[in-house]
This record gives sequence, C-alpha cells and structure tokens, in this order.
Amino acid sequence: MASCSVCGKKRTVGNNVSHANNKTKNVLMPNIQRIKIVKDNTTRKAYVCTRCIRSGKVVKAV
Repeated sequence: MASCSVCGKKRTVGNNVSHANNKTKNVLMPNIQRIKIVKDNTTRKAYVCTRCIRSGKVVKAV
C-alpha cells in the first residue's frame, strides 16, 4: 500500500454505522496518484496525494 511521500498520508480504519447502530469495519483510502515531480533539480516518480498536489507542496514535472 502506497502512502503520500510528502505528508505521509495513508489508509485509516473506521466504522460504518447503520441506523440500527450496527458497526462494521471500513477502510478509508486517500486519493494517491503516481506523478512525476521535480525534486533537487531532478525528475522522479513519486506517490503523492491530491491534497498535496492541489496545495502546491510539490512541483509537477512537464
């Protein structure tokens, strides 16, 4: 399972809770994309979540 190389976001575990208050396990996955980024004047591929891409924490390579 990949995690974000910038913020470290990975899957989390929670519960689906029905109206009758039955609880079943649920896995919440982040939206992680494999993109080309510029780091230390070189381009490389990395797994980055869309929140980091949108907020400008990484520079996408052309």
